[in-house]
Amino acid sequence: MDSTKIEETVKQLFADYLKSNKLRNTPERNAILSAIYSIEGCFDIETLLTYLEEKKKFRVSRATVYNTIALLTNANLVIHHQFGSESKYERCYGYEKSYAVCTQCNKVTEIKNIKLKDNISNSIKKFHLTHYSLYVYGLCDKCMRTIRRRKQKSGKQ
Repeated sequence: MDSTKIEETVKQLFADYLKSNKLRNTPERNAILSAIYSIEGCFDIETLLTYLEEKKKFRVSRATVYNTIALLTNANLVIHHQFGSESKYERCYGYEKSYAVCTQCNKVTEIKNIKLKDNISNSIKKFHLTHYSLYVYGLCDKCMRTIRRRKQKSGKQ
């Protein structure tokens, strides 16, 4: 699905979500949704606020951003990631993401080209998959080398 089609779809899904929950569909909420689906990858609230102000020339309060992010998360249009102490968000409709997270330094690396959607859909019958997020935990190369060096030093003494 191309990005224009995805943005049209998420706007309609969000409008439907707001209507079904008896909430107002405001220009601020739509600007935030549009900005999120324009940002590649993960972002934090500061990045989103800067993007809205600088790229979209749209000013909104921090409270409006947090409240809208909560609505978008509940509507399954945004996913919240907790990478160590970092809180990040990401669009999720029409996007499949996988991450390798280092348990030592909390470095997060996106894993490219994992095609799990077909395998998941084939494995779970009568289940319509809308999106997924996969986290793989371990040690990055840098942390692994540091651990090996420490072991070598402690073994020599």
